[in-house]
Order: sequence, then C-alpha cells, then structure tokens
Amino acid sequence: MRIVIAGGHGQIALRLERLLAARGDEVAGIIRKAGQADDLREAGAEPVVLDLESASVDEVAERLRGADAAVFAAGAGPGSGVARKDTVDKAAAVLFADAAVKAGVRRFVIVSSMGADPRHQGDEIFDVYLRAKGEADAYVRGLDALDWTILRPGQLTDDAGTGLVRLEARTGRGPIPRDDVAAVLAELVDTPATAGLTLELISGSAPVSVAVKSVAGN
Repeated sequence: MRIVIAGGHGQIALRLERLLAARGDEVAGIIRKAGQADDLREAGAEPVVLDLESASVDEVAERLRGADAAVFAAGAGPGSGVARKDTVDKAAAVLFADAAVKAGVRRFVIVSSMGADPRHQGDEIFDVYLRAKGEADAYVRGLDALDWTILRPGQLTDDAGTGLVRLEARTGRGPIPRDDVAAVLAELVDTPATAGLTLELISGSAPVSVAVKSVAGN
C-alpha cells in the first residue's frame, strides 16, 4: 500500500511510519519544515514538505494522488495557542479530508482525542482543542466519499508499548503508549471493515490485531 500521513514528524506519526515501512508499505509524511526530512527518511518514509495551514486543496490532493490510504495525525501541539487549534486541529483536518476526496483516496483514518465534541463548552485552550477535534471529526463523518475511521486515544504516554489494548466505541478514560497507538493505526489502515467507526483506545488486555478484528466484526 501507499499511505500518506499528515503531521509526518509527530511522535505518533514517526512510530507509524517505521511500522508501515517495516512491513513493506510505501509511506510519505507531510511535514512543514524541510529540517525534519532526515527524521522521516530514517523512519523509512518519504518526506513531503507542505504547510497544511497555507496549502490549497489542489496542492494537498496532488500529494495524495495514487495513495491507497490517508492518515491525519497532525496536531498544533501542547504549546500552541487557541488560534492554531482552529487552523491545525480543525481546518487542516478538513483540508486533508477534502483533498483525499478530490484525489480519490477512500481510506481515511483520523487521529482524534478522547472527549472530542463539537459541542464541548469552555474557553480554556484544552476546551478549544476538544471542540476543534470534535468539529473535524463531525466534518469527516459527513463525507460519503471517504471510508473513514476515527481513533480517539486516551492519555498518551511515552512508555514502551505492550501490544495489548482496549479498542471500543466507549472505553472510559485511561492511558495508552504512543507505540500502541501507532500499532493500532497501522492495523486500522489495513482494515477497511472498520470504516464508519469512531473508536476509543486505551491500554487493555487484547493484542492489537485481535482488538481491531473484533471491532471490524471478524
């Protein structure tokens, strides 16, 4: 498969790129800064320098053409202000989804956040973030041209992955290593039977492949 990842230099994305490249997939990661390119090459991915905050739908679609799947793993990051929650966490996700439609890439996986809700109240930065992620999710759900899956991890940690997870429509809150989020994403990309599902993810007792097959109905 050829898979294009938005936010290609993110902590989850770099892990995902390594996994996909190791299993033989062709991976491209969209990054904002040319200085990040070597990290992607080291992970086995082709770096694509493009700023999703200023790019057009046509420009992004051009990078997506010929891909079998698209993964939105970009984020404004914990140090960013309110404005970038809207321009990255919401607007860039919408742009990437529209570009996937235009490029004819049906399989679309978006990394969201537990608690994401377009109706979330509050004006603190995290409130704005959850609202932006919720609005992006709602937009993607409305695109019939995409076979979308929305993944909402719990509290992200840098602990070593265990390969054991809980993946359900509702899991309740809990931590999850970024290693395991990447492993689940790699499996989801390859499992189109999870299309149309919004899934929460925390550490658990099921091996990743078993957890994904379970929600896919296999």
